[in-house]
Amino acid sequence: MKILGLLRHAKSDWGQSDKRDFDRGLNKRGCRGAALIGEHIRDHGVKWDKLVASPAQRVKTTLEQAEIGPEIEWEEALYLASTDTIFDVIHEQGGEADTLLIAGHNPGLGDMLFELVSPANENALFDEAKVKFPTAAFAVFELDIDDWSQLKEGCAKLVHFARPRDLDPELGPEH
Repeated sequence: MKILGLLRHAKSDWGQSDKRDFDRGLNKRGCRGAALIGEHIRDHGVKWDKLVASPAQRVKTTLEQAEIGPEIEWEEALYLASTDTIFDVIHEQGGEADTLLIAGHNPGLGDMLFELVSPANENALFDEAKVKFPTAAFAVFELDIDDWSQLKEGCAKLVHFARPRDLDPELGPEH
């Protein structure tokens, strides 16, 4: 069995209209959300063997604020990646890791829910996550595989899902 984590970057700063999309950072709410989800990830109990991330500034800042370790491996292909590309990165980068955390963007990360979880493995967490995979969302999957090269559609069960608003209601949509 392998464990896969997906972390979407925190709320980006749309006020930075003078910057390319790739170079946008986080707004204040995003910084708070990143720090909070980082604390949650550290306390959750999974020790991440490997962390592969998009090099976009909002992902870099999210990971700086989250302080989750391990050393980050930057992967250009994860910038606004499709599910096919995310699968390719996992196949290529998973290596000997038993636990792999991917940090990146929607819609690819949110779409991974539908790719990884078969209808037979849908549960209440899946029902919550499929509605929206918001900024700084964190999902953990148990994979019925022995090697990352075996990752395919429908091989996972969603076992954990958290958003900053679950940890602090002030970070919810109504605030």
